[in-house]
Formats: sequence, C-alpha cells, structure tokens
Amino acid sequence: MRSEQEVNAAIDRYADTIRRVCMLYLKNSADTEDVFQTVFLKYLLSDQVFESQEHEKAWFLRVAVNACKDLRKSFFRSRTVSLEELTDLPAQLPEDHREVLEAVLSLPRKNREVVYLHYYEGYTAPQISQILGKNASTVYTLLTRSRQMLREKLGGDEFGE
Repeated sequence: MRSEQEVNAAIDRYADTIRRVCMLYLKNSADTEDVFQTVFLKYLLSDQVFESQEHEKAWFLRVAVNACKDLRKSFFRSRTVSLEELTDLPAQLPEDHREVLEAVLSLPRKNREVVYLHYYEGYTAPQISQILGKNASTVYTLLTRSRQMLREKLGGDEFGE
C-alpha cells in the first residue's frame, strides 16, 4: 500500500488527465468522479513499481480506460448524457477552440479516443495502441480517418491546412 504523500502527488500530477479521459468515455461528471476515485484507490492499494513517470502515466490511463469500459458494460448503467451537456463544460475555451472540441466530441467513440490521446495528451500511435489494446496500424488508420472527418466538419481544404 502506498503512502498518503505518494497518492496526493499522483493526484496532483494526473487528476486532470484522468477526469478528461473519463469524461470522453462516460459523458457525465458523476460517473467520471466514481471512476476517478476507483483509479486512485487502485493506485493506493497497488504495489506496482514504475520504470518512469511515462510508465506511471500510461498505467493510470490504462486503469482509467478499463474502469470506464467496465462501468459502461455494467448492467446498472441505464442512463446517458447528451453531447450538448458535455460541450457546455469547457466554457473557458475560446470560441475557435470550442468549435474544434465540439467537432472532436462529435466523432464516433473509437475515433474520438485516438484523437484525444494523440492531440490532447501527446501520445504516439504505438503508445495509444498499448493504452487502448489495439493494433498500432489500427490506431494509424483511425487517426487518418479522424483527420479526414474533422477536415470535412471544420471545412479544411484537401491539403489539411
């Protein structure tokens, strides 16, 4: 079991990232907070030794993604929240960033996941493949298709400018 200081330091480092990833999957703040607590409880009880801070961050993301998937598969999960409610949350974003975020959130879930992890969290396709448990070539394909969908939604030209 980890010390309170270790857990508090991890919360300081990863709280925002875990909440954002959970919100992408679950689309409501109550479930996001439940999974958030679950992730850090697992960290508290874990004896996992991390090779680096990147390894630790990847562990947190993997645990969060799995916990979100488990919750979504749960028999008791019967309600959903619309994307409109989710897009109301980041009110502090400038209007041009908000348009991009809304376009990203309107993508199908599998596309939204890879775009978020790549562009917002800075992961490479091989890292995303490990986090999501997908083949790296699948991640590359999803990124390419997602870029095309975003280009169409946002009115970009054929050269991606």
